[in-house]
Amino acid sequence: MPQVHNVTMLGTGLIGMFYTMTMHGQRGRDRVQVVYSRTADRARAFAAQWDIPTYTDDLKAAIEDPGTDTVVIGLPNHMHVECVRLAAAAGKNILCTKPLGRTAAEAKQMLDIVEQAGIFGGYLEDLAYTPKTLKALATVKAGALGDITWARSRETHPGPHSAWFWDKEAAGGGAIIDLGCHCAEIIRNYVGKENRPLEVMCHADTLVHPIPAEDNAIALIKFESGAIGQFEVSWTFRGGMDLRDEVAGTAGTIWTNHFLRTGFEMFTAAKGGYVAEKAESESGWLFPVGDEVHELGYNHMFSDMFDAMDNGTQPMESFYDGYVINAILDAAFASAKSRQWEPVQLADWRAAAPARRIGATPALVDGMAVVKEERMHGNKLKQILCNQATGEIIERIIDLP
Repeated sequence: MPQVHNVTMLGTGLIGMFYTMTMHGQRGRDRVQVVYSRTADRARAFAAQWDIPTYTDDLKAAIEDPGTDTVVIGLPNHMHVECVRLAAAAGKNILCTKPLGRTAAEAKQMLDIVEQAGIFGGYLEDLAYTPKTLKALATVKAGALGDITWARSRETHPGPHSAWFWDKEAAGGGAIIDLGCHCAEIIRNYVGKENRPLEVMCHADTLVHPIPAEDNAIALIKFESGAIGQFEVSWTFRGGMDLRDEVAGTAGTIWTNHFLRTGFEMFTAAKGGYVAEKAESESGWLFPVGDEVHELGYNHMFSDMFDAMDNGTQPMESFYDGYVINAILDAAFASAKSRQWEPVQLADWRAAAPARRIGATPALVDGMAVVKEERMHGNKLKQILCNQATGEIIERIIDLP
């Protein structure tokens, strides 16, 4: 039987707004009853905007409020551990925004707190829940792409909205910790979550902004199956927010574009007001988003979280997933510094068995393995064959009847 969840919302920034907008929308019955902000005036204004009965700038009081059963953490990264500790002590369900921690050590600490307390811990990785991603994942799991060999995820935009994101100590890094966490988890979903990430090679640099953290990065992730993940992140991309993923397998390919170019385009010579998150202009050619919280995955994410609470099951994205992502990003930071492949250090790996290595039994022609067959002009068939004993490559062209 579906339950009604009363929520304490920690944070009144953009993410707190999106989270509240979602809960007061699609599922309706789950409501924010208490909102906390570090500034009393912001808490008061947010409560008035979203019809929230109680507001406060007292973190402990907000979490321990007896009228709520769930705490949603939408605060800066350096505050996550404290919030999880307080919420676990209060026996509340916990939903935490991405990234779970600034490091794998912090994420593991939070994972242990939640599991030792025996409470629900959900990782709010919204971009794993976008409608296109969920459809693509279902297609991949059905085998339509065969074995996944490569997955690429890209998130770039002109930079975050709040000052703390730019603070390397408070955030735990720059574009890698902010955007790479999204990309790495999308990649994990495509290659399989029981497919252990082994090593990361990453290049990062600060190209534009006068900050100590990186504002651009690209990384490769090696997985146990032999699959490769690739992420590209930037805080210097101009023109809005670019969210794209590509997946390649032995039997097919998927390309998705989630936000910047979704088929809704308009031109205005006037200023039309808010367009979409990270949009840089209100005039000229614009790319509005019809239902922002839906396209960014928030609706499906909160439905999954609350349904998992109700059913006593694990959500698609758990605190454990957040821990694995932080371990991958730790390796990315280490690689950006060392300029070599760095191992993903996972003290707690929970796959039941090693991932199956990508590979297939080749077809044979005259005892040689078929590398490729291709129909050519003139009704001809080209065969490229490999002598498995010597490695010799042979090409044949056959006239078809």
